[in-house]
Amino acid sequence: MQADKKIQKWTVIKEEDVSPSPWFPVLKHTVKLANGNIIDDYYFSPLGDVVQVLPITKNNEVVLVKQYKHGMGEILLELPGGMQQKNKSVIESALNELEEETGIKTTADKLISLGKIANNPTKLKQVTYGFILFDAEFNAVQKLDATEDIKVITLPAPEVLRMAINNEIWVTDSLNFILKAALAYPDIFGLKTS
Repeated sequence: MQADKKIQKWTVIKEEDVSPSPWFPVLKHTVKLANGNIIDDYYFSPLGDVVQVLPITKNNEVVLVKQYKHGMGEILLELPGGMQQKNKSVIESALNELEEETGIKTTADKLISLGKIANNPTKLKQVTYGFILFDAEFNAVQKLDATEDIKVITLPAPEVLRMAINNEIWVTDSLNFILKAALAYPDIFGLKTS
């Protein structure tokens, strides 16, 4: 074990935007590694940050969204959320995405952070910020984007945890935030604490 070894960041020598479209940004970097080696074709995507909300109703039911995801070619079950919106904070984006996808309107002070995760930090520059909302109410109208076809589903929190464990919910960020919420709030998810 090399306890005293200091890990160094790579040095960017050159950056080139090679994006095929505005929907999928791609950068090509020429970088110098800590050992002096040069890599002249390191590609990655600065997709932008994402927000997700785990809404829980007064009856301890989790609100999920079911929709088609073209990258996987699958209809998937996940937490409501989306990309951080231009000129909006993470919190503002979370509030907007929650209302747009589910018809649940709330305020910033009701969102409790579940932290952040990086899905693939080798090839994506993207952080997903997660929040939990208690006493969620369907008090607004869905405002779906032109590409969205979303079915809203509510299930008891212990059932959602079981589905996450059994691979019925398998989208990385949703899975992580469900598990983090279950650890933080075990009673809601039917976990026994000693």
